[in-house]
This record gives sequence, structure tokens and C-alpha cells, in this order.
Amino acid sequence: MDFNDTPEEAAFRAEARTWLDANAELLSPDESNANLLDERDDPDTIQSAKDWQKKKADSGWACLTWPTEYGGQGKTSIQSVIWNQEEARYKTPPNIYGIGLGMCGPTIMTHGTDEQRQRWLPEMLSGVKVWCQLFSEPSAGSDLAGLRSTAVPDGDDWIINGQKIWTTGAQFCDWGILVVRSDANVPKHSGLTYFVVDMHSPGIEIRPITQINGGQGFNEVFFTDVRIPDAQRLSEVGNGWAVAITTLMNERSSIGGGGGGGGIRDLIELARSVEVDGKPALEQSGVREKIATFYTRTKGLKLTGNRSLSALSQGKTPGPEASLGKLVGARLAQEMAAFAMELQGAAGALNDPDASPQAAEWQDRYLSIPGLRIAGGTDEILRNIISERVLGLPSEARADKGIAFRDIPSGPPSN
Repeated sequence: MDFNDTPEEAAFRAEARTWLDANAELLSPDESNANLLDERDDPDTIQSAKDWQKKKADSGWACLTWPTEYGGQGKTSIQSVIWNQEEARYKTPPNIYGIGLGMCGPTIMTHGTDEQRQRWLPEMLSGVKVWCQLFSEPSAGSDLAGLRSTAVPDGDDWIINGQKIWTTGAQFCDWGILVVRSDANVPKHSGLTYFVVDMHSPGIEIRPITQINGGQGFNEVFFTDVRIPDAQRLSEVGNGWAVAITTLMNERSSIGGGGGGGGIRDLIELARSVEVDGKPALEQSGVREKIATFYTRTKGLKLTGNRSLSALSQGKTPGPEASLGKLVGARLAQEMAAFAMELQGAAGALNDPDASPQAAEWQDRYLSIPGLRIAGGTDEILRNIISERVLGLPSEARADKGIAFRDIPSGPPSN
């Protein structure tokens, strides 16, 4: 591995930093953009995010790896990583485009027609339209192929009925990608079809889910006789699973690619500021030992992520590091947040930005991180992927293999 920028990468980093210096304010050492994430559904915040995306698009800094024919810059993956690293150093609006640009756009490029690409990609890139992902369902759990929302053909349209859940940002999105069941008479993976849906269509009801941290980033979305033109179908009827896999591969790469765990500097500052037995917590040997363990694990995770960056820099395809980063990083972040709450003692139960240490950032992390262990694939799903596709272990037994979806038992067994 070579962690140093090549001369070309160093020049690109300097160019990115010059543009950011002229268009954004640098974060101070004790600031981060994390506290802006709960404000994503505020109209002013949404507009500021759209303005920032348009400014980047107009200056050639949006969607760096997208092909030029779709409005991108045709840059390398490592150049995109460098840009993200530099942008993270500045005060910017929350990123409400991660799903659209990181998942929806690449899926449309791969499976859409030329007409569909020209219709949706330019407005996505420039920030005019915001996108969401409509995959998960209450009855399917982690088994996406077990979804029960239906699509029935009606002339040149499809009639959609069903429910989706955990849809991030649905309340402020304009378009969504949707997987539904179009044929229950074939095995479950073969009966799915993939659509793009206008989130303002009649028959769509969005209900925000209030999370334990008080935020409402996730939503339930209900479809009642919603009409989707066949022109908004991606790929062939029944090929929805293959299209969904494209989306999921992009999702897990974007979530796990950072390989962070993060927050070690904030944790050290917290240990300096709170007291245990009348002294700063950082003077306690047990506290220092725990922080040292977190630091070692964080460093290991970062170096593992650097293997992906090194591969990208050399024009190679990264290995399974992204899946490992997602699996290990979310759990590590959760353990660090729990320890930070312990350091605060009784004050850890106070979730008040005006009164809690570090503006209650650790309280928010403690309450929100469990959701990250579900998003983009649960721990169990990722372990299966690693065991089967990386280690070559036998796949789990599937009792529903080769059975028509309508014949798969559902609900408790009868006596």
C-alpha cells in the first residue's frame, strides 16, 4: 500500500482545496458537520443543500466519476475520494443527495434507456431533484426478495399497492427508486420489477417515523392504487432483482468505503473535560486504556479502508474492504458512544445541546448509531456476504428455493 498522493493526485487535491477555500468556510478543529444531519427536513436547510449542489455542478465539482455524457467529469474513483476528504474539512450543508447520486444515478446509467438517462440524470446531478430508495418492507425484514408490494399492469401503466419502510428523506424527495412484485407465480427472486416513481403521485402517503433521538429521517411510505407509466420501468419485467443488486452494491460501497469508526479525537477531548473522583477522566489509567483500545481499532479500520484507496489509486478494483468497513465501523462507533455516555455519569442521561458536554453530540450518536447497523444491510447480512462471497463458505440453506412466491408459507405454522 502507498498512502501518499501521487504528483497528479496532489495537484488535484490542491485544486479542490483552492476552490473550496473560495466558496466555503473552513471548519475549526472542534467543529464538524455531523450536527446538521437532523435538520435535513427543514426547508431552509434543504434549499441550502440544493444551492451548494448547484454551485458544485456549475463549477465541475459534482459527480466527478460520472461519464461526461451524463454531466459528470469522467474522473477517477480516487479523485472522488480526494474531493470528499477535502470537502469534509469545510462547513457545508448536509448531503441530501447521497442516495440519488451514489445509488440511483449509477443504477439508471447501468439499466436505463438513453431516454431515461437524459430525463433524470441532469436534474439529479445539478441538485434540482432529490431522490430516495423504496426497498425495505415490514413483512420482508432483511430478505428484500420477500417483499409483498405489488405491481399490476393496466394498459400503459402499472398499478402499485403496498408499503415500504425506513425510507430515508422521503418527506422531501421528488423521485424514488422502487422494487415491487409483478409476478407471484415464479420463485421470489424472479418475480420482481424495478420502477422510478414520482413521489408526488396521487395515492402516495408518507408518514415520518420519530426515532429514539427525536429525529425523523426515516419514513413509512404507503402506495394505494398508484399509477406508474411503463416508461418509468427500469430493465425488463421480472428483472428487478438484478437491478436491485446494482443499487445495493453501490450502497454498501458508499457506506463502507470511508472505513472510519471516527470520533476518537472528540472522545479524548471529552475525557479531558469531565471529572472522575475529582480529576480529569483522562488521568485514570482505565480510561486511557479504553481510549487506547478504541484508537487502535479505529486505526486498523482506517488502514483497512486505505487498502481500498490504494487499489483505486492504482486503477484496481477494491476487495471486500467496504463490507468489512460497514460491519466493523458501525459497531465500533456504537461502542465508543456508549463509553462516552459512561464518562459523563448521570449527565449522560441529559440530551440537551445547551447543557450537555460537546453540545450533546455523544447523546445523539448513542441514539442514532443503531440505525446505521441496519442501513445498507444488517450485520447478519454482511456476515453472510463475507462468508459466502469472500471466504467461499457454503451458503445458507433455503427452504423456499425454486418455489413460486405465492406458495411460500407465511405467518405462524398451523397445528
